[in-house]
Amino acid sequence: MFTGIVAAVGRIESVKPLGTDGDAGVRLNVEAGGLDLGDVQLGDSITIQGACMTVVAMTAHSFEVDVSRESLNRTAGLGEPGEVNLEKALRAHDRLGGHIVSGHVDGLGVVTHFVPVGESHELRVLAPRDIGRYLAYKGSITVNGVSLTVNSVKDRDDGCEFSINLIPHTVEVTALKRLRESTQVNLEIDLIARYVERMLNAPK
Repeated sequence: MFTGIVAAVGRIESVKPLGTDGDAGVRLNVEAGGLDLGDVQLGDSITIQGACMTVVAMTAHSFEVDVSRESLNRTAGLGEPGEVNLEKALRAHDRLGGHIVSGHVDGLGVVTHFVPVGESHELRVLAPRDIGRYLAYKGSITVNGVSLTVNSVKDRDDGCEFSINLIPHTVEVTALKRLRESTQVNLEIDLIARYVERMLNAPK
């Protein structure tokens, strides 16, 4: 489990195919940035852009993960070098600063608007319609591994557009600063919303 509070911005340094056919995954070498790897062991989980990955090799300042073709097809930002948001798995005694995050990407959104507004930034994302039903005013959403609060929700024919206000600190310490219009982002809905829907719709 994770909290959606990004611990560091790292960088995917290399992407190496794990095979020669089109179904092969890749191995990522990730420079950890300011992420402390002192307590990380092989087999531990780290989210990269909000996607939970397993550490298969490491040095003092970097680590490697294997990403399946299925994961590559269902996520954004893991198939090429670039800056990424990183978070180690939650420990039982840690503060839950964001919200409960599983590191399982539910779908891809598309940035429709990202501009400065006063000292902050307004971010708007178009989510698929099947994700839109889980979004609510002042509810939680994870975007590229960052726990954020939804400011507005607008249902459209082509999906559900939601807006977020990013304070300067969030922009400064995450890779969200690199977002541009039409950029794809990884979305994970609030875990509690999943259970609420199940309780409401399960057969009696």
